[in-house]
Amino acid sequence: MRIIRQIPNLLTLLRVGMTVPIAWLLLDQQHAQALVWFALAGASDGLDGFLARRFGWVSRFGSIVDPLADKLLLVTSYICLSIVGDLPVWLAAVVLGRDFLLLGGAIVYRSMLGPFEVRPSRLGKLSTVLQIVLVLALLLELSIYPDFAEVHMLLVWLVLLVTLASGADYCRVWLGKFNSERRRLHR
Repeated sequence: MRIIRQIPNLLTLLRVGMTVPIAWLLLDQQHAQALVWFALAGASDGLDGFLARRFGWVSRFGSIVDPLADKLLLVTSYICLSIVGDLPVWLAAVVLGRDFLLLGGAIVYRSMLGPFEVRPSRLGKLSTVLQIVLVLALLLELSIYPDFAEVHMLLVWLVLLVTLASGADYCRVWLGKFNSERRRLHR
């Protein structure tokens, strides 16, 4: 019965493993196949989250690895799509830059003040959803539905705006936490 509780974690690990074939398909510009794999990875993400919440199969491993698996898939997709010229390099740089900023901030916070709890903000969640939707729309456009070009360009600008806004919001929140915790420790 214990193995059943691990289904969400197994789905997360499966999604991590799917990153390599997705990257290869994107770099090889096999857009229809990449779309199928990316959609399956997205479905596995939805399913593991549903199972974990619905049946209480939540684990520390899953709470750490699940968002990392999502980030790995998105970062890999953005890098590959920008390498082949399907996404603007500057957009991939903004998406990656925001993630590195958050990672760097987390490392600094932990090294100076200790452990902390990460909670994604609404803007952060919206940014992730829009980044996923952009990849899906772009792959739809490149594989079977060229009329998505207008949607794809609108999404590029929307992803840029929300990614920058969420990065600024995270900085505001974490700088506030950092300053508050430092003041508390130095009393």
